[in-house]
This record gives sequence, structure tokens and C-alpha cells, in this order.
Amino acid sequence: MSYSPDSNRYQQMEYRRCGNSGLKLPLISLGLWHNFGKIDGFENCRNILHTAFDNGITHFDLANNYGPPPGAAEVTFGKIFKEDFKPYRDELIISSKAGYQMWEGPYGDFGSKKYLIASLDQSLQRMGLEYVDIFYHHRPDPETSLEETMSTLDLIVRQGKALYVGISSYQPAEAEKAFAVLKRLGTPCIIHQPRYSMLDRWIEDGLLDLLEKEKVGCITFSSLAQGLLTNKYLNGIPEDSRVGRHLENGAIGESQLTEETLQKIKQLNELAIARNQTLAQMSLAWVLKDERITSAILGASKPQQVTDAIEAIKNYHFSKEELNKIEFILKQ
Repeated sequence: MSYSPDSNRYQQMEYRRCGNSGLKLPLISLGLWHNFGKIDGFENCRNILHTAFDNGITHFDLANNYGPPPGAAEVTFGKIFKEDFKPYRDELIISSKAGYQMWEGPYGDFGSKKYLIASLDQSLQRMGLEYVDIFYHHRPDPETSLEETMSTLDLIVRQGKALYVGISSYQPAEAEKAFAVLKRLGTPCIIHQPRYSMLDRWIEDGLLDLLEKEKVGCITFSSLAQGLLTNKYLNGIPEDSRVGRHLENGAIGESQLTEETLQKIKQLNELAIARNQTLAQMSLAWVLKDERITSAILGASKPQQVTDAIEAIKNYHFSKEELNKIEFILKQ
């Protein structure tokens, strides 16, 4: 049976303009970092994507190394795209990235023109796409000149392989230089993707101010701190969690579940309940309260997590008292 998306999908979502570009993104985007690899059930992956689009999530965020193993998430997405989403390509924002190791040898990592061009060609092949909407350089390369990396992003747009370009995990000084190079080349950077949550606030130390000044969008990842800011760990570590599955490449580690962190999470959960939200909903709402944040990327292992998360956009306003309580809890 062919997939028909919900006819009311755009009534379920709110959209924000990405910097001063013409692009709007949903407040909640779907990330395929984990849960779309070879070990994950295909039909569950499909149901997650269907649920997202049925609720107005138009942006699917991928990277060459997402899986596991690397590349697997793009393969999974490509199959589902071909079977279900191809008629809706012009309603979708599909992003990918390159910057981490993908293959052996000196040309499979970081930020050279050789690597970025080859990696995007591979990503397009895996997903069965002619172009991605956004292509990111995934992390700074200390050995390749910024001019080479940024001029390659410019070339990729001119080749028609991407509509827009962005960067991820760049510190403010590096990001400012990258923006200047891209602006000079005529392909402005429209978006930065940093890690950001109540438990990880490094972007408040200069990056958000820079993005506001340069009119560049901001889309956050790990805004639920890899599941820490959900009700999953309130009573210990469940066996089906990311910790229980012992996933690598950036997933949550058992060392992060300290008693101090668990006490903070429990207090935050009490505040969320007082707001008639789950801890996850309040955590997403807290990120989205800042209008400089274009979108927050959600990682989901079940369709229900998508619908639950979308409830966050119904109340992302906080009183001064609530914000003070959150600060007090986090600084304990």
C-alpha cells in the first residue's frame, strides 16, 4: 500500500526562517544519527519517518557516517525515500554532512576537496537523490586551509549537488572566518549545527551572538543530551537504552550518568510536570525559547517519541521564575 501523508500535516508544525535565507525549517527536525542503522528494524524506521512528515516535520538530517555502520542511515533513508517519499521531494529538506572518517587512506576524512566531493557523491548515491538541500562540513579540519574547504562547499552548490551549505561544531572564531570566506565566494553559509542542551551550553559563550550578528540560522543536536533529559533514566538504566546497547560514536556513555546529574534531572522533571510537560518536552521547549534557534533536531527510536516531542512547541515560553529555577538546579 502506497504512503499518503496526513493532509493536515502543516497545521501541526511551526516554522522559522533560517537566518536571512529564504529557507524555513520546522521547529523540530528529525535526525537519523542513531536508530537508522543495520541493526534497526526497517519498518520501525519507516514508521518514524512517516510519523514525522505526517506532523509537519519536513527536515530529515543525515550525515555520511550515520548508522551504524557508517553509511547505513543513508541507505535506509534512500530505500524509504524511493518507496514512500519520492512524490514529496519538493516538500522535504534533506541534509547530509562530511567531515569524519568514512574510508581508509588519506582521502576519507576531514575537509579536503578530494574528500568532500567524493563523500557527497557517495551520499547522493546511497540516498538515491540528485541533490541535498543542505550540505554541511561536519567539523573543522586543522590541516586543510579553510579556503579549500569553503571553496569546495561553494563548488558543490554551483554543481547543483546542494542548494545550501552549512557548518557543524565550529567554534565562534572558526565560524566567523568560514562565514567571511563563503560570503566572499557568493555562497553564504545559512546554518550552523552545534550541540546544545540545558546540560551543554557552550554556544552561549559567543556563538549565538555571532550567528545573530551574521544572520545565520542555528539548528541544535543532542538537545535531549542523548536521552539524559528524558524520563528514560529517572529510575536507573533500562536495558534497551543507548547505554544498555553500548553504542559508540558519540552516544551516551555510562560515565555521564553520575548521581549529581541524576539529581538534577529529577528536579528538572518536577518542574516539567508543573508546566504540564514531560522532561523531554520542557528540554526542547527550553532550547526553542531562544528565537535565534531555528530548529532542534530530534533523535527518535519509536514513532511515539516523535509525536511526544512535537507537543513541546505548544508551550516554549517560560516565566522568569521558571528560568531562575532551571538555572538554580543546573548550577547546584
